[in-house]
Amino acid sequence: MSITLNTLVRVLAAMAFASAATPAVAVSEEDFKAAYATAEAAERQAGTLHNQWTTTEATLAASRKAAAAGNFDAAMSQAKEAEALAKASIFQANDEKERWKDVEVR
Repeated sequence: MSITLNTLVRVLAAMAFASAATPAVAVSEEDFKAAYATAEAAERQAGTLHNQWTTTEATLAASRKAAAAGNFDAAMSQAKEAEALAKASIFQANDEKERWKDVEVR
């Protein structure tokens, strides 16, 4: 069974909403740095597939800005969102490698 991009986006959005709705303990700078590094790694992987999304870059920038202001809760949230976006772009790139074969040329 194959998963569509729309399904993946809905699942990632639901995961992000669930994590945002869960009360959290204050995030430390070290926790943020780990989450940010994970998001950056996913974005680099998307880059190797030539499928980086501008929304991911903007979200990473917002994460850095929040961290610079000392708001690690917001920075962590943005880093996790950037990771989800990067993973979705990776999924899209890999999915499109095969999906083009399904197109019927007339």
